[in-house]
Amino acid sequence: MTWRTGDNSGFTLIEIVVVILVIGVIATIVTLRMGESIETARFEQTKKELDQLAFAVAGNPDVHSKGARDDFGFVGDNGTLPRTLDDLVQNPGSWTTWHGPYVDPGPNGDDFKRDAWNVDYTYSDTLIRSTGSGANIDKLIAPSLSALLSNTVTGLIVDANMQPPTITYADSVLILLTCPNGSGSMVNRSTYPDSHGHFSYTGVPIGNHTLRVIYLPATDTVTYAVTVYPNRIVSLDIVFPADLW
Repeated sequence: MTWRTGDNSGFTLIEIVVVILVIGVIATIVTLRMGESIETARFEQTKKELDQLAFAVAGNPDVHSKGARDDFGFVGDNGTLPRTLDDLVQNPGSWTTWHGPYVDPGPNGDDFKRDAWNVDYTYSDTLIRSTGSGANIDKLIAPSLSALLSNTVTGLIVDANMQPPTITYADSVLILLTCPNGSGSMVNRSTYPDSHGHFSYTGVPIGNHTLRVIYLPATDTVTYAVTVYPNRIVSLDIVFPADLW
């Protein structure tokens, strides 16, 4: 059967069916491609958000000032990890060391906690995970907790003649490391050098801290800015500008 006009123009039924089938195939392909594009965009958006959350927790290693890393995020300011992601945008409890928000909370105030599929991120220690895609998309903030919270600062103290304090003067040299205590305040951790001038601090969180060395009899003080990187040992050579011992 054909549908024709008197001048033989028009389409046969078979031609119409073929056209409909072709349109259906094209529509299916377009729909599939659009679905793939949307999923790809969601993956990329989620990965970007995970990076931003990791930077909020432990800082962006590419941000520098005067030759030293300048961004250590929540951990660098407070000396501890956030208990939940909410701590990144809300002060955990009138902490004087908290200088957030560390991440943009979004127009609804809590968008930063959900992935592109509108599923809440899970957060535990150094891992943030998205599960909205049906598979895990993980962001590791650091290889371990100790890399963020338990680093080492060591040093050697000498006077202008490059002499260590010896056992006679070692207890006259007070060393103070000022850093966050993990509960909202700053703390001065004190120690003394040994007779050879060596000293060491362990359990130091990442961040920019201050080290002061005080020769107590004269209250002479030298001050150093100490940048503590994840999973590193910081080694300092401290020289007093006078002949003290």
